[in-house]
Amino acid sequence: MKSNIRFQVSAVWFALVCLALGFLLAGCGKKSDVYAAADTGPRQATVEPDMDANNFKVDHPEQFPLATAGSYFASTELNVTGVVSPDVSRQVPVISLASGRVIEIDAKLGDTVKKGQLLFRLRSTDIAQAFSDYEKAVKNEELAKIQLDRANILFEKGAIPKSSVEVAQNAEDNAKVDLTTTTEHLRTLGSDVNHPTGIVSIYAPVTGVITDQQITAAAGVQALSAPNPFTISDMSHVWVVCDVYENDLSEVHLGEFTDIHLAAYPNQVLKARIGNIAQIMDPNLHTAKVRLELENPGIMRLGMFVTATFHGQKKIEHATVPATAVLHLHDRDWVYSPKGSGVFKRIEVSGGNMLPGDLQEILSGIDPGTKVVSNALVLQNTVEQ
Repeated sequence: MKSNIRFQVSAVWFALVCLALGFLLAGCGKKSDVYAAADTGPRQATVEPDMDANNFKVDHPEQFPLATAGSYFASTELNVTGVVSPDVSRQVPVISLASGRVIEIDAKLGDTVKKGQLLFRLRSTDIAQAFSDYEKAVKNEELAKIQLDRANILFEKGAIPKSSVEVAQNAEDNAKVDLTTTTEHLRTLGSDVNHPTGIVSIYAPVTGVITDQQITAAAGVQALSAPNPFTISDMSHVWVVCDVYENDLSEVHLGEFTDIHLAAYPNQVLKARIGNIAQIMDPNLHTAKVRLELENPGIMRLGMFVTATFHGQKKIEHATVPATAVLHLHDRDWVYSPKGSGVFKRIEVSGGNMLPGDLQEILSGIDPGTKVVSNALVLQNTVEQ
């Protein structure tokens, strides 16, 4: 009897436990259905890693619109670096015809000077010697003139022959030549014959920029000898000297024009003419010096690094993609191309010039007709999350 009662109690408890578990499971199912119904927004794309570090798989590839690479024909280009240099035909050395010691400097390296502007002064002993020669020439000319006048009077009175008058006339002529020469020498040294002084002033022979200075205060200057105290360059025209490798010389032709790009002014393109191709190659680098000549718009400075672009005669086909399809990452250019099943491959490319319509030229990496993600930055941000 007791065993029957225990069995009945156990059955009742078992039934109650099963009933409670059923209600619990039913409640959980309804809750999950409510959450599922409430989750009506777009699901976040997730990225699954791949064996290839440049392959990325996403859950919802439709979130990333694609674009088809177009075609663009352009001339072959050769890009080389160069340095802005002065036009040596427009460089004028400032020289001193008198030796001496610098006592005053009125201009310095980098200054823009005008023709006739005072550059420096020096004290010279050459003036003393030149003035001494001038004074002697004056006295000799005066004496020669007196002797000539006396010879003419004596000849008129028949006291001396005609030959004596001719000798006196020759002495007078020579004295005048010596006087003219010494006077000009004194003026050339920068001194006034009426007010001689030992101070010599040196003026700018042309208008330009002082691109070299070899004197300082109290320095000595030797007449007509190197180094020149100053060098003035006309910066209205400059040279760009480039090194072109032997294998690329076929792209360079005399008289043709190139594009000059300045790092300081990236949006400005200048035109330069190829003026010379050196006949001697560098034995170590196997490069030739190419001289480009152009007018300076006022922004080019000596020593600037520039990029020169030489345009070839042959046309080649390049791909074009939307500018937003190119991702600039770690100083390199990339695009994303779909591989199917939600997988995108990151491809390194070589970006070229910007084209109308917000397009960018692709020099290498993909071909025309390749599918790429139109906004690579959005996919990259998803990849990094």
